[in-house]
Amino acid sequence: MEGNSRYAAVILALLAGFVLFCGGWFLARANSPQPYQVTAARRPAEEAASGENAGPEENRPDSLLPGETININTADVYDLQRLPGIGEKRALDIIAWREEHGLFQSVDELTNVSGIGPGILEGLREYAATGNEV
Repeated sequence: MEGNSRYAAVILALLAGFVLFCGGWFLARANSPQPYQVTAARRPAEEAASGENAGPEENRPDSLLPGETININTADVYDLQRLPGIGEKRALDIIAWREEHGLFQSVDELTNVSGIGPGILEGLREYAATGNEV
């Protein structure tokens, strides 16, 4: 019996060592920091800038394209603001003048609009058109 008890003690010691090893390994993994997980998602502003779900209003450029002219008789506020020297107030004034007096016959008639003088007219002359030019 003494042989069996010594054999049983060795087996019990090995089993205890195995349990301690597995427990220590489990606790070490549980306390170790997890690797970073990065999730990339598009924000609504980025979607609008990329033009994926953008309507025609959002695809318009903010400035004039090379060689582009804007018809001052048909342009909306946004397009008029793209002309050099024309902000939102002047664009609204151009539209108000156009609605009150009718279509512009020439670009020079822009001087009749409040806030547009000869200096501003010279700056936008090559970019504006009335549709009456040949």
